[in-house]
Amino acid sequence: MRKITYLFLLFFVATPLLAQEEDLKAKEKSLRDSKNRTWEGNKKLSEDNFIAAEADYRIAISKSPENAAAPFNLGNAYYNNETYSEAFGRFKEAGESATAKPEKHNAYHNMGNVFMKRKAYDKAVEAYKEALRNDPTDEETRYNLALAKELLKKDEENKDQNQDNKDDKDKEDKKDEDKEGENEEEKDKDKKDEGDKGDEGNEKNKGDEKEDEDKEGEGDQKKEQNKKPEQGDNPKDQPQPRPNQLSKQQIENLLRAMQNAEKKVQEKIDAKKVQGAKVKTEKDW
Repeated sequence: MRKITYLFLLFFVATPLLAQEEDLKAKEKSLRDSKNRTWEGNKKLSEDNFIAAEADYRIAISKSPENAAAPFNLGNAYYNNETYSEAFGRFKEAGESATAKPEKHNAYHNMGNVFMKRKAYDKAVEAYKEALRNDPTDEETRYNLALAKELLKKDEENKDQNQDNKDDKDKEDKKDEDKEGENEEEKDKDKKDEGDKGDEGNEKNKGDEKEDEDKEGEGDQKKEQNKKPEQGDNPKDQPQPRPNQLSKQQIENLLRAMQNAEKKVQEKIDAKKVQGAKVKTEKDW
């Protein structure tokens, strides 16, 4: 019984080990195939056959995620074709899959280069810093980091200057708007003052005309009062009218009063015509 038990225990222990060994062999085979495909891609890329090289790199990436060289080289191919978005994605993939520091350094260095092409200098600085953490001795990365910092500084200064210029322009525009508003208010005020002066002049003219009319009326009345009686004006000299019949003097007085009344009415009509007449003005060009 004990021998049988030992045999069963040995079988259960050996089975997982065999499975792990098979998985390891399969991964190693996939990695070899991936590297071979990467080598084929490199060869076709050197022959300027980008389409075939791209296909080989994609197959290599699908065969083994542990092969960081495949996405890195495909990223370089995209970068040289100025397809920077695709290049950045492949460099990022290579940096995440790489286990060795030199591979991580190369991936982050090239990510920094993509950011420099996009003029995203702040992100380029961070990418170069990460590259130097994996290889502090690389002078090219250090130079690129210094260049990215300098460009970032100039970019921020230009942004500040542009903002200051924009603020100054907004202030000038605001001043111009306020000045235009003040000019409009002054124009409206001048128009209002001219209108008020015109109304005052019209009222004054009307008052002067009424005063002249009153004076004329008083003059007529005074003339009548100061008029010397003419011969025959004495009631005693006039023949006495018969009952229900006007005398000659009464008829003349009545006619004179009607003429005076008609004259005043005509003068008022003439005065209104003069007042309402439009005055023609000539423009002095």
